[in-house]
Amino acid sequence: MKSTQPGGTWLRVEDRARVVGIDPGTRIAGYAVVDFNARGDAAIVDAGVFRLDATAPLATRIHQLFEDITALLAEHSPSHMALEAVFSHTDHARTAIQMAHGRGVVLLAAEMRGLPVAELPPAEVKRALTGNGNATKAQMQRAVMTQCGLATMPEPPDVADAIGIALCGGRRLRGLA
Repeated sequence: MKSTQPGGTWLRVEDRARVVGIDPGTRIAGYAVVDFNARGDAAIVDAGVFRLDATAPLATRIHQLFEDITALLAEHSPSHMALEAVFSHTDHARTAIQMAHGRGVVLLAAEMRGLPVAELPPAEVKRALTGNGNATKAQMQRAVMTQCGLATMPEPPDVADAIGIALCGGRRLRGLA
């Protein structure tokens, strides 16, 4: 079931959905698996980070990321993926280029499994969770902790970002965003 339309607008689904949210990176990549029921209630199934060897060549790190993402998708069998969209700032162009490499690997893994993908701009995710498109990492961590009923803030911040991406993607899928 493909549930995306051109431009990334998701269609409504009637039943449950399992959304994997990815905060891509070539050193640390955050991930979260979130289940949504028919009412749109969310439950975190799994969340964490892939720590890639920062001393390894980029090709090695990308291969490692591909293996990690592929294993995550095989383990959890998500129905949808939400992925942070590429963003660029003139002061951080190198970061955007590195992130694009990681995103390419994640998109390939999703395509190989036939997963529909929503690409979400960081400001949209931040606004959906905190009400502020320029929220800090700490604000995102607090918002995720509060909205998901967690006892502590998710660490590192990449985990909170991935949970936020999955929540925002699931809400968009459900027509709640």
